[in-house]
Amino acid sequence: MNGRTVYLLAALAGGAILPVQVALNTLLRRYVGEPMQVTFISYLAGTLASLTICLLARYPLPASTALNQTSWWMWIGGCLGTLYVWSTIFATPRIGAALALALTIAGQMIAALFLDHYGAIGLPKFEASPTRIAGVVLVVLGVSLVAYAKR
Repeated sequence: MNGRTVYLLAALAGGAILPVQVALNTLLRRYVGEPMQVTFISYLAGTLASLTICLLARYPLPASTALNQTSWWMWIGGCLGTLYVWSTIFATPRIGAALALALTIAGQMIAALFLDHYGAIGLPKFEASPTRIAGVVLVVLGVSLVAYAKR
């Protein structure tokens, strides 16, 4: 297995667990109440899991000099993740997991195409070639099929 394959499989596995996360969070909402409360619980559990892994792996704390070199906007990734988790908890009971995730994937693909093309936020540039644009268009068409499928 080459190095790229490992990254492809990791990304695939990360995507495969998202519907499970959405289903678990949606189920938890039935007992907890508000989507933001469930989002908090989800992030608290994730924080504890991340802390445990860091401690078990004996990762050192980041150097303060490295942290001081960051900009404030580099720290909002968790806030954006909160919006993502909340949006799926909010939408899934009304539109279903398949459509909620299809829209999530379409939004990710559209935004990622722009980020890649411009090398935004420190990413390496990957041109928005006609083939890549066609791939995103196919994803959007797939979302349309999920959205308008008869129940």
